[in-house]
Amino acid sequence: MRDEDEFIIGPPNKLMLNLRELWDFRELFYFFSWRDIKVKYKQATLGILWVVLQPVLMMLIFTLFFGQIPGIQPEGIPYSVFTFSGLVFWNFFASCVTNAGNAMVSNASVIKKIYFPRLIIPVSAVLSASVDLLITWLLFIIYLFIKQVPLSSSLFFYWPLAFLLTLSATIGLGCWLSALMVKYRDFRFIVPFAIQIGFFVTPVVYPVSRITLPYVKYLVALNPMYGAINLFRQPIMPQTLLDMPLMIISIVSSVSLLIVGILYFKKTELFFADLA
Repeated sequence: MRDEDEFIIGPPNKLMLNLRELWDFRELFYFFSWRDIKVKYKQATLGILWVVLQPVLMMLIFTLFFGQIPGIQPEGIPYSVFTFSGLVFWNFFASCVTNAGNAMVSNASVIKKIYFPRLIIPVSAVLSASVDLLITWLLFIIYLFIKQVPLSSSLFFYWPLAFLLTLSATIGLGCWLSALMVKYRDFRFIVPFAIQIGFFVTPVVYPVSRITLPYVKYLVALNPMYGAINLFRQPIMPQTLLDMPLMIISIVSSVSLLIVGILYFKKTELFFADLA
C-alpha cells in the first residue's frame, strides 16, 4: 500500500487577526454599514434631523441646569461650548458600544448561513455611526463660529488623535461586548446602565480640574474617553495644560481595550454560530 500525504484541516489560529482576509471581504464593511444606516432612519419622520437635535438638546439642558452651578464653569470658553465639545465624542462612543454590543445577536441569521470574518459585524456598527459623528462634528464647528470661540491650529494634531483614541476604545469595547452578549444575554440590560454611569465619570459636563481628590482623578483617567475628550478640547482651551500622567493612563486604557476586546472576540468567534 502506497503511503499518501496526510492533510489535516483545522480552524485557523484563534488569536490571528488575519488582515488579508478582512481586506478580501472589504466590501462587506460597506454593505453592513449602509444597511445599518438605512435601518436606523427608515420610517423616521425627522430622519437625519435627529442627529442634529440630540446633541443640541442635551447641550441646552446641561447648560440650563449645570451651567448655573458655581465653580463648574470652565475657564476661557462658554459652558455651552464646553459641554458640546464633550458630547461630540461621547454620543458617538455610547451609540457605537450599544450597537456593536447587539450586533452579533442581531445578525444571528446571517452568521449561521455563510462564512465571513465575524469581526466585520461589530466594526461595521462603528463605521455606520461615524456618519452621525461627522454631522455632529460639523455642527460643533458651526457653533464655535456662532459663539466666536477661536480655534487653535493645534486642532490638526489633537483632533485626529482624539478620534483615533475614541475609535480604539469603541472598537475594542464593542468587540468585547458583542462576543459576551452572544453567550450572556443579560449584558443587553447591563450595557445601557453602564453607559449612564460612564457618562457621569467622564468629564463631559464638568472640567476635571474641579475634582479635588487625587485618587478620584486617577479613577476618572482610567476611562478611555477621558483622554479623547480632553485632547478634543485642547484647540479651544489652549490655556488649559494637559495632565500628562492622567493622559497616559487614559491612552493606555484605550489601547488596552482595543487589544483585549479583539483578542477575546477572536478567541470565542468559532462558537458564534452555535450560540447566536
